[in-house]
Amino acid sequence: MIEFISQPWHWSVSGVMISLVMLSLIYLGQRFGVSSSFKAICTIGGAGIQFEYFDNDWRKHDWLLIFVVGSIIGGVIASTFLVNSEPIQISTATINDLSALGISYPKTSEEGSYFLPTDIFNLEVLKSLKGIILIVLGGFLIGFGTRWGGGCTSGHAIMGLSSLQFPSLVAVIGFFIGGLVMTHLLFPFIFSL
Repeated sequence: MIEFISQPWHWSVSGVMISLVMLSLIYLGQRFGVSSSFKAICTIGGAGIQFEYFDNDWRKHDWLLIFVVGSIIGGVIASTFLVNSEPIQISTATINDLSALGISYPKTSEEGSYFLPTDIFNLEVLKSLKGIILIVLGGFLIGFGTRWGGGCTSGHAIMGLSSLQFPSLVAVIGFFIGGLVMTHLLFPFIFSL
């Protein structure tokens, strides 16, 4: 059974499952978006005493907190028991593009923990200007953008588009434009530092 579960599944399985979850949430009148859970966590922690923004009823999002905790537990289970020893399959063009930026593609788990390139994902990178830009500044911009944009990529692209919300369409177009700018302009600049 573990062999079957740990193998890559066809993309359509995820598509069907996401569709079923979205239809269920729309039917139940709920909204999906992981960033909403952060607001609930801050409310539970007492941030509402200092900031009016966090003064709300977190119980409206209690199911979402369970989802986030389940996602964390699922991630731990998958990374502990369902690790596939085969390298992640990415295109040769992507490997060449990464190589041109100085990022080596890990072919074994020893070359990169869980096949993440150690050229980017390690504590030593944090000591460099490149690491500070990618991890610290990037993390800040993601958090700020999520709050300013009224949700994260999963909330807008999955829930917002499935419920035909125009602001989510605008946000998703912005995500794609931002991704293209990052990939073709900012990434080469940052990795040249």
